Amino acid sequence: MLEILYQDEYIIAINKPSGLLVHKSFYARDAKVFAIQELRNQIGGQHVYPIHRLDRKTSGVLLFALDAAVLKIMNDRFATREVEKKYLAILRGWSPEELTIDYDLTNDDGIIQNAITYFHRLQSTEIELEFNNQPTSRYCLVEAIPETGRMHQLRKHFKHIFHPILGSRPHGCNKQNKLWLENFDLKGMMLHAHQLIFNHPITNEQLILNAKINEEFSRVGTLLKLDLNTYE
Repeated sequence: MLEILYQDEYIIAINKPSGLLVHKSFYARDAKVFAIQELRNQIGGQHVYPIHRLDRKTSGVLLFALDAAVLKIMNDRFATREVEKKYLAILRGWSPEELTIDYDLTNDDGIIQNAITYFHRLQSTEIELEFNNQPTSRYCLVEAIPETGRMHQLRKHFKHIFHPILGSRPHGCNKQNKLWLENFDLKGMMLHAHQLIFNHPITNEQLILNAKINEEFSRVGTLLKLDLNTYE
């Protein structure tokens, strides 16, 4: 059963599990289960329209419209940046305290697109894990707010500043991912869409939807001695 965060006659939001595709994809033809069909079945067969996307490995708030008119309203609000998306990510190393990354990205069609991400560091940690001939390894927890919505934007932006998201493939650190797979059996990616802020498409009331972190994110946080109580 999908965790429903909000539901009325116009929109519905879930806490998407990591590993679940939003819909069928050419890039993941092995997948047999999708958020759209699971949610539709769960609410009695009513059609649902995904308003935005989350990567397969990204967990967190995912919003759907329940009719085409509401879908258009919300698509326009996403396009005009009237919706604020907040993500939690665990990065390799100690990132700057805060930074706006303004770095263009190239999509699958070879088109260069402007991409902007603001983030600030929430916590820093260092554990006894040997890496690159050093006895310890450093990591940090950040909150990221993408101003644009490009494909794999957060993964690519954090790799660009040399603080890749732990568990990200292919836009991560392969050596770190291997280290965590061998030592801690980490197969997921430490990226979670923890909050979505927007005005309701019909009532215009402000909604703040929060999604709790998943067990894997919590487990890694414990290993890193991060305080994630606020997000559990």
